[in-house]
Amino acid sequence: MNRLAFPLLLVLASTPAWAADSAKEQEECLGCHGDPKVDPGDLKGGEKLPLFVDKELFARSVHGQQGLTCTDCHQGKKPDHATGEALPFTRRELSRDHAKVCASCHEEVATVFAKSVHGRQLEATGDGPACTDCHGVHTITRPSENELVLRTPDVCGKCHTNETLMKKYGISTRVVRTYLADFHGMATTLSRGGKKGEKGEKVRLAAGCTDCHGYHDIQRTDDPSSRVIAANLQKTCQRCHTGATANFPAAWLSHWEPTPEKAPLVWGVTLFYMLLIPFMVGGLGLQIVLHLWRTLVNR
Repeated sequence: MNRLAFPLLLVLASTPAWAADSAKEQEECLGCHGDPKVDPGDLKGGEKLPLFVDKELFARSVHGQQGLTCTDCHQGKKPDHATGEALPFTRRELSRDHAKVCASCHEEVATVFAKSVHGRQLEATGDGPACTDCHGVHTITRPSENELVLRTPDVCGKCHTNETLMKKYGISTRVVRTYLADFHGMATTLSRGGKKGEKGEKVRLAAGCTDCHGYHDIQRTDDPSSRVIAANLQKTCQRCHTGATANFPAAWLSHWEPTPEKAPLVWGVTLFYMLLIPFMVGGLGLQIVLHLWRTLVNR
């Protein structure tokens, strides 16, 4: 079969399409796109776009369970869309346009997101995450809040560990690493492999990325409305730590790593233990070896 091009609506119609033969169209679409061997689509710049859609995974997704079909999101379908011609946009531009598709149903969330740092960056440069970058595309599920938060190190890390992208905005790529090394991150890691509660969901032991930074309303850390700016941090901590005082946040290093300039006491204690522990363990090992040697010599 010819290489398939990906039908995407760049400008949505004002009213979603609820055609009477939507089920038939669904089968028609999946007749090609449900084949794992379907050829990827060609995008501008030589990028490839996978066009395979797993029928079963889509059926189990929140959209599949609600009865949405392909043409509810992918409108403007043409009988000859499998032309083999490269589509005139990049994969990043495609993700950006996905947000417009999602906004047609999720208007309230889209409005909040548009005012966030991610939404503004997405609109201005295309670098901010689009809906599908965090939620996925054809496999979107409705997890419990705990399960959603437990996944945030992976979801946020997809961008925040990207050296090229973070360097562009002067953001450290060690934020995920420092979080996972902190008590909150360690407890979250334990939660992911831990026991489940009465409702069958994972028990969450500590705060995830979104507990402090927010979900669709994330702002720059120096924005007055940010949850993690110094003026608002006490209130943010109180969401988990009831009764947290004004100096409570000062006991937490956030994403900072201890240095002689930042938290010198913590840095000094860390260095002390880094030297002391190998010395103690090494000394103990040496003592055992010497005892064994003396025992053998005496015999």
